Amino acid sequence: MPTILIVEDNDMNLDMLTRRLQRKGYEVLSARDGQAGVEATRQHRPDIVLMDMSLPVLDGWSATRALKADAATAAIPVIALTAHAMEADRKKALDAGCDAFGTKPIDMPDLLSKIERLLGASNG
Repeated sequence: MPTILIVEDNDMNLDMLTRRLQRKGYEVLSARDGQAGVEATRQHRPDIVLMDMSLPVLDGWSATRALKADAATAAIPVIALTAHAMEADRKKALDAGCDAFGTKPIDMPDLLSKIERLLGASNG
């Protein structure tokens, strides 16, 4: 069963994502800020990370750059999740190293499609 780390500081978003992903058969871990997300990724080596971009302590862009700069975590796919839906925000997330970009409110079918595509790519 693939493991997904959700790095999210909003309780409602975290709860909704956790429940919906668990129903789809994923094991779900969580972190509440960017620094905790980096540490949890290094410790648990999830199959994929869902990264909010607007996080306390260390923002999602900086956390993603830290993960992609570390050889131990660089190959773990990161999906940016943000309410910032402009093309410049998408480019900023991809430039930071995110493998995909999703907007909030979250479109679950679209998110699941991205997760499945990235998990398939990382396993193939």
